[in-house]
Amino acid sequence: MSTLQHDDVRQAVRERYGAIAETRGEQASCGGPSTSTYDEKAQVYGYSSDETGAVPQGANLGLGCGNPLAIASLQAGQTVLDLGSGAGFDCFLAARAVGETGHVIGVDMTHEMLRKARQHAIDGGFSNVEFRLGEIECLPVADQSVDVVISNCVINLSPEKHRVYREAFRALRPGGRLAVSDVVATAIIPESVKEDMALQNSCLVGASLIDDIEAMLSEAGFRDIRIEPKDERGAFPFSRSPYVT
Repeated sequence: MSTLQHDDVRQAVRERYGAIAETRGEQASCGGPSTSTYDEKAQVYGYSSDETGAVPQGANLGLGCGNPLAIASLQAGQTVLDLGSGAGFDCFLAARAVGETGHVIGVDMTHEMLRKARQHAIDGGFSNVEFRLGEIECLPVADQSVDVVISNCVINLSPEKHRVYREAFRALRPGGRLAVSDVVATAIIPESVKEDMALQNSCLVGASLIDDIEAMLSEAGFRDIRIEPKDERGAFPFSRSPYVT
């Protein structure tokens, strides 16, 4: 895929998620459990009712496919970076975990999502959270400036995943941790499907095989890689998978 096509994919994703932000998640369609509310969907993925009730109203748009915080082992005082932070759901929960001495940075390339997230931070009084405009392939953070990188159902959307993992590694301090929940492919996706630009902004077509994810993580410098496929999402050949390095 050419650089121009990469930009086309990012623009398609930006437009789709901008629309989702404006419609409060009504256009989201990444599969997952069939539930009546976004909070119920999050609880299926392991978030507690206390957690779903602790974030500002509207921060949960039902876009996740797992719970990266469950494997992030966050501690008070840490700095956390969320790749593709959306309306801020995981950022606000991370902010509770790291406390007033900690700091959370959300990065998103969609202006509409950033506006929502920033307003939610104001409404909820979250002074230890900030949201930055940027692409996850070129993160707007300094080298070795964060303790934990998290992401929830976003990296699969990137047309240059190897760059995402390299950037995450660059941003992490020595001994840092990457905790991700995402969609993975359990079988090879036909090239004709992968090259369909109309499908590039879906959270399924961009999914990578587990072996490919492990290779990209290793190449980026990560060690102690663990990927654990979970239940099928009802759209073979895909499953959701938390992985931590």
